[in-house]
Amino acid sequence: MRVCLVELSKCTTSDASGNFRLTEIRSGVYSLEVQPAGEPPLRQTGLEIRAGLDARVEVLMPQPDSSRQEVTVSDSIFVAPEEVKGSSFLVQPREVLKSAGALQDVSRYVQTLPGVAIGSDDFRNDLIVRGGSPLENLFVIDNIDIPNINNFANFGTAGGPVSMLDANLIRDVNFLTGAFPAPYSNRLSSVLQVAQREGDREKFSGRADVAFAGAGAILEGPLANGKGSWIVSARRSFLDAFTDDIGFGGVPVNYNLNAKLVYDLSARDRIWFVNITGYDYINIRPQAEEPDDTLTIRAGGWRSAAGLNWQRLFGSRGVGLLGLTHSEATVRETQNDLRLNNRTSFTDRTREGETTIKYDLSAYLPLLNKVQAGGNLKFFRVDLNVTQPFGIESEFSERERILPFNTRNRFNVTQPGAYVQTTQNLGKRLSLTWGGRYDNYRYLSAARWSPRAGLSYRITDKLSWRAAWGTYYQQPVFFISGAFPQNRQLLPMRADHLLMGFTWIVNNTTRVTLEGYLKRYKDYPVTSLFPQFSLANAGDSFGQDELLLPYVSAGRGRVRGVELFVEKKFSRKWSGQTNVSWSRTRHAGFDGALRPGSFDYPIVFNGVLGYAINRKWDFSVRGVYLTGRPFTPFNTVLSAAQRRGVLDLSRYNGVRAPDYFRLDVRVDRTFTFRDKPVVLFGGLQNATNRQNFAFPGWSRTTNQQTAETQLGLFPIVGLNWKF
Repeated sequence: MRVCLVELSKCTTSDASGNFRLTEIRSGVYSLEVQPAGEPPLRQTGLEIRAGLDARVEVLMPQPDSSRQEVTVSDSIFVAPEEVKGSSFLVQPREVLKSAGALQDVSRYVQTLPGVAIGSDDFRNDLIVRGGSPLENLFVIDNIDIPNINNFANFGTAGGPVSMLDANLIRDVNFLTGAFPAPYSNRLSSVLQVAQREGDREKFSGRADVAFAGAGAILEGPLANGKGSWIVSARRSFLDAFTDDIGFGGVPVNYNLNAKLVYDLSARDRIWFVNITGYDYINIRPQAEEPDDTLTIRAGGWRSAAGLNWQRLFGSRGVGLLGLTHSEATVRETQNDLRLNNRTSFTDRTREGETTIKYDLSAYLPLLNKVQAGGNLKFFRVDLNVTQPFGIESEFSERERILPFNTRNRFNVTQPGAYVQTTQNLGKRLSLTWGGRYDNYRYLSAARWSPRAGLSYRITDKLSWRAAWGTYYQQPVFFISGAFPQNRQLLPMRADHLLMGFTWIVNNTTRVTLEGYLKRYKDYPVTSLFPQFSLANAGDSFGQDELLLPYVSAGRGRVRGVELFVEKKFSRKWSGQTNVSWSRTRHAGFDGALRPGSFDYPIVFNGVLGYAINRKWDFSVRGVYLTGRPFTPFNTVLSAAQRRGVLDLSRYNGVRAPDYFRLDVRVDRTFTFRDKPVVLFGGLQNATNRQNFAFPGWSRTTNQQTAETQLGLFPIVGLNWKF
């Protein structure tokens, strides 16, 4: 029989058993039309297709003697695209918006997935994936590569305290934690891919909300009589309206703007424009009650990413996607030190821009089945302007300040890349994906080929096995590679992934996965000044000036682990997920000795449960347990003699912090105001008020070691009103 998506005029014919498949369909809501031979067509509306996912649809045909004809579409079971043979996790908007502890931040929710750990600061949302630095994560928003999606971000990290993305605009999140396919480039550990929803194509509407991240509004409506839509979100933090100090001498202020415009040129052609912009600033003053505070810090910046994309459907043969994107980021920071008579000890006026033109093609060809190919050309414009006239105040050094410098380096450089891969069905149960990508890192005068391959085997209709392998390269950030002439000789960092696992689809809403993995690192930047240190152990803090050092590409490392994951989704009453991971992370610095990495958490447990009590009440709870992370203790003799913290590098990462535990709860109550829903929510972060260890400190006043702790009991409250 013939099966068609009416709006796209896209059709196929089912086989003798009634099985059919329609591929390369853009996201949206469609009508499905089924026409048996010699019978009138049957139509079902409201079939939802989501971006980047496969939907299995069962169609029930009437019996020949039936007096009534109907077609039933079952609840969709979403699985990863067929070319993804490694770990992948689908996150729905409801999970980000209503999960305890997530604070309506996609990164904070992703921190609960297998292989992801929380860093040393609860104020940050860094993604630490399978022992890798937060710098190793790739963000892709509606086909736009964005170096960082957070406010108060700098060039030496990929995290921050608050996301620039409005969670109310999220449609789907796909998170890949290892051995990801060839289209993704220039990252070593993971991919966070976000698809934002379209605006309302039928009527103008909006909503207003107040939450942890601030207050804001969303407006949306149709475009060109429903041929397109637009949606805009604007947000501002509001803590500065109530106080000028939230506990560390200042209060952060940030503004965010998200916008998306979609227009259908034809049934086969769609264009969309996306913009994500954030602006932030903070002024921090020394506190009288904290005599060790000596810095006055004025910091801020802005970052923006925009892209125009054109998608073309080639009937049943494939789809092409052309993108022109641009991202820009500027950091402004000045530090004055009272110990230097309030003179300026550090300034940063760095700016980076990245323009990309890229094309991706997916097609179905005889013999090769699914073929994906594409290329991109990136144009970088970098202006490094960093000054430390008195040198770095480093806890690594036995001298209080070292390496004074004044770096001003402006340059333009291109970075071309291309990939090809194919996914073939070798029989009814076995699927093979193989290919690779080529990238030319012209700033480093290095070109690399990255082969990748994966297998999946369907043991039964519910149980499958998979294995994947790949090589990945990443250029050190320009903030590092452009700081000193020596760093221009760095090589692209390398990681080799190998994984194997099983997936058991229990039913339409429940799955269980078990996966083991091995990652090997090579050519990581390390420094001879501190032979134990590797850049692989950095990237989860606000202050990055101590990372500006001369480096060589001599670092290596190894991560291995096993992850068990159970999730239940799309249930009417309750949903959630839980996972437990075991891993070992080891990295070597310039001296070549493998030691526990700073992101080595041997045991990680996460549990998230959401329960819809009724139509008015929702409840969510989240529990997190981590084995204590390694840290380097102070050399107490040198530290006391100099009245400052000096690390004992002979014991680099040789001590473990106490274990970490946190319990978060949240309750949502839905009201109706003028026939529109109003959601009031409240909850507690770290409900047990556990004083989790953050990092060791040294008090100049008492001349003793201290222990800095993470966020204690913290209440949250918010309101969302749709109008």
